[in-house]
Amino acid sequence: MKILIIEDEKELASSITTYLSQEKYVCECVNNFAFASEKIDLYNYDCLIVDIILPDGNGLDIIKDLKKTKPETGIIIISARNSLNDKIMGLDIGADDYLTKPFHLSELNSRLKSVIRRRNFAGNNEIVFDKLKILPDKKQVLVDGKEIILTRKEHDLLLFFITNKNRVITKESIAEHLWGDNIDMVDSYDFIYTHVKNLRKKIIEAGGEDYIETVYKMGYSLNTKKSR
Repeated sequence: MKILIIEDEKELASSITTYLSQEKYVCECVNNFAFASEKIDLYNYDCLIVDIILPDGNGLDIIKDLKKTKPETGIIIISARNSLNDKIMGLDIGADDYLTKPFHLSELNSRLKSVIRRRNFAGNNEIVFDKLKILPDKKQVLVDGKEIILTRKEHDLLLFFITNKNRVITKESIAEHLWGDNIDMVDSYDFIYTHVKNLRKKIIEAGGEDYIETVYKMGYSLNTKKSR
């Protein structure tokens, strides 16, 4: 899962980034309105963590702009202002949650998981796709009731596929989602083939179908054989 943290307090931004990275999120961080707007224009994120007060603008304006173009993105506001008006305005324009500083990072993580479940998986703690069952909070994947062991990238790749099931996903989109914008410096996407191949192999060996279809010169699509 890919997160953009918009926070100008360097120490807090660093703490959030370190904590969420340890929780296996792909994190990117910016410290002002201009950089945040640029990132949102160029890349897609599962959730934004947005401070309202930024040195060159207001985080609420970022939320308004984002909701016009990418309404599916989750948003958590973090603010030192414990203002009811700010909370109401933030939620009214599309934020999913509001945390007042100071807060525990474990609480932020819990709320982040909840937002992603609601946004991507209709609030379900279990995600079922044919013989696959995924328990996102536990990072568990079962095939026909049998647990399979996936690497972090394989797990995130499977979730990305299921979020976009029956759609063709380009290699560029997969790379950006799993590695963040640093992937722009990579010359080849051949390594994605290896991750897809390993994920496909583990699912099939556990009794699942070959759900991942290679779409020539385009990318991949997750679907059942019945829908092909």
